Amino acid sequence: MRILLAGGGTAGHTSPLLATADALRRLDPTVEITCLGTPRGLENTVVPAAGYPLELVPPVPLPRKPGVDLLKVPARVRDAVRQTHAVLDRVDPHVVVGYGGYVSVPAYLAARKRGLPVVVHEQNALPGLGNKLGARVASRRGGRVAVSFPGTPLPGAEYVGLPIRRMISTLDREALRAEARAFFGLDPDRPTLVVTGGSQGARRINQAVSGAARQLGEAGVQVLHVVGARGEAEPGATTATATPYVVEHFVDRMDLALAAADLMVCRSGANSVVEAAATGVPAVFVPLPIGNGEQDLNARPVVEAGGALLVRDEELHAEWVVANVVPLATDAARLATMSAAARHLVPRDADEALARIVLEAGGAAR
Repeated sequence: MRILLAGGGTAGHTSPLLATADALRRLDPTVEITCLGTPRGLENTVVPAAGYPLELVPPVPLPRKPGVDLLKVPARVRDAVRQTHAVLDRVDPHVVVGYGGYVSVPAYLAARKRGLPVVVHEQNALPGLGNKLGARVASRRGGRVAVSFPGTPLPGAEYVGLPIRRMISTLDREALRAEARAFFGLDPDRPTLVVTGGSQGARRINQAVSGAARQLGEAGVQVLHVVGARGEAEPGATTATATPYVVEHFVDRMDLALAAADLMVCRSGANSVVEAAATGVPAVFVPLPIGNGEQDLNARPVVEAGGALLVRDEELHAEWVVANVVPLATDAARLATMSAAARHLVPRDADEALARIVLEAGGAAR
């Protein structure tokens, strides 16, 4: 069976795509998998590194405001669809799988034109425009729609969860903790805060946490701070406390970061929410303040279950970190309660559940 997986841009799309690809190979080693992305995204690095062929088509971003760029969208879509048809000629897939984002729209339109079954996976609790279109296409010719969160408003949605990498879904944090902290140059026994704004970083988070570096250090809380490719943090005040404050621009071993953590501060993209909950890492979620509010909705089930806190982006500053994160990071009993509340909220086998859906849809079309 030949399968085309369309998704890219950030880790929010590439991580579940790669998790699904790996699950497909485990379930059926004979499958031929090709990934579809754009020249701008993270997929250009992570897909080849994972050993999968990558085809590229132009991105078609949808402007949020009326203007010249909006008028150019139809022509850009036509060009992207034309180039996607050329990919379909080369790959000849039995099924097309889309994860949303700029590359999925031309993939859905080209698949519809050819009568190919489409499987849609929506990462967020609130779907984007691309996957709303994809769900309509999937309703024809044996397609399926899978979602990460219950109640996601897409027609025909099946709740399977978010595919996450096996290194995370099978993670034993306690067994790996000493190795993980040594890997990042952290003390093996101190309370550990892991901070990340996702693959793009988050300036607000970077400034707020690094601004509280002295107080974190004085409380004995060490920090692993993943600032993003272009992000910065200035925790200069930690030098007087001798408490480690490690700054990294990118971490490709998130399993080790999660194993090292007693607490995380992060955005509430679907990957961050599900990976933290699945591994039982208590979190402080800071939803991205732009978009349609999907990150707020992503975080809600874990927050309501008691596994995480939520703070608005505009409310997050160094003083908030000092008042809330410092005492939480040093309260082992409360962290244990939060961990237990989060651990069983999300499926850990969504990768294989989605892979089976893809194989069923592709098999019916052969």
